[in-house]
Amino acid sequence: MKRLSFILTLIMVSMLFSCKNSKEDSKEVALNTNDTISENTRAIWSQEEANAWYAKQPWLVGANFNPSNAINQLEMWQEESFDPERIDEELGWAEDIGMNTMRVYLHDLLHKSDKEGLYNRMNEFLKIADSHGIKPLFVLFDSCWDPFPKVGEQRAPKPHVHNSGWVQSPGQEVLKDSTQYGRLELYVKETIGAFRTDDRILGWDIWNEPDNMTGPSYEAIEIPNKAELIMPLLEKAFGWARSVNPKQPLTSGLWTGDWSDPKTMSPFHKMQLEQSDIITFHNYDVPADFEKDIKNLQRYGKPILCTEYMARPNGSTFEGFLPIAKKYNVGMYNWGFVDGKSQTKYPWDSWTKTYTSEPKEWFHEIFHTDGTPYRKAETDLITDLTSEVNAK
Repeated sequence: MKRLSFILTLIMVSMLFSCKNSKEDSKEVALNTNDTISENTRAIWSQEEANAWYAKQPWLVGANFNPSNAINQLEMWQEESFDPERIDEELGWAEDIGMNTMRVYLHDLLHKSDKEGLYNRMNEFLKIADSHGIKPLFVLFDSCWDPFPKVGEQRAPKPHVHNSGWVQSPGQEVLKDSTQYGRLELYVKETIGAFRTDDRILGWDIWNEPDNMTGPSYEAIEIPNKAELIMPLLEKAFGWARSVNPKQPLTSGLWTGDWSDPKTMSPFHKMQLEQSDIITFHNYDVPADFEKDIKNLQRYGKPILCTEYMARPNGSTFEGFLPIAKKYNVGMYNWGFVDGKSQTKYPWDSWTKTYTSEPKEWFHEIFHTDGTPYRKAETDLITDLTSEVNAK
């Protein structure tokens, strides 16, 4: 009888362990299933929630930040080329002119090759940024420039060519292979999950210019159905991000097209707006067009950030845009900060037109590599316009 009781006890213990392991196994499988969202998934922010968050922020003014000694987002973050001293120096220049935020790109291959190292370096970056009063808006994916990224040593800049080494995330080979989407899911969930309550982070930009076909730079090797592949993947990525319940807002910015009438907007852009907690957009045109975009996007009743602008020869300038943005309380991130390996002082047409020396008028960038302003009148304007809000 005692032996029978002992055997029954063993069976019950075995069943308990079996159930526990099954639950753990199913959790592991769920994490790798594209359509699975955990029970902690939060809703898309309402207008009230989004505006309550925005009311706690100063007027946001910053730049798209890549240190001058990195050609792209991989070189910025990889262990062998991560340079906290240079980052600290350059963010110090941003603080000096009143900037309080930066838009900063990550990459899925950084997570694949060295997740823990990436998170350690992100934490170090956040410590540096916080010491300068700067909150980053992190970008997870990007559809611009080279569609064939590779980790490791990055190539040298092509002389006089705008963004000659910037890379897409995910790359084309991953985008075409849906069996790799589970890895992208882990990248989104684990990266946002690791920092989901971090007050040093402003927010998460899920995908930069997702339907961008790269123009003359790489369009010959882009796949024609790129946008068709990205649209459902971006919507899933929003779901993955919300599933870890981040306290920071999620967004993906509009960058082209006519947004004046919701009835005629592309389904892609409608989806971006519907999924975003806050509204973001790009504008490299003249001030009147910039103000028109703001008025069109105000109908959604949520905070608005312009996450790319400032191309001097196009008429997109600090003096033309910043006063309008301050009037409407629109956050601003110009493209380019310190002249360096990205070479974005050269215009977009440097991919089709040969330049042999520095352009007379810089396309992007604010500072020379030694920290002196390209145009002191511009940095003085930024300082003047931000001084009141940063003093609060």
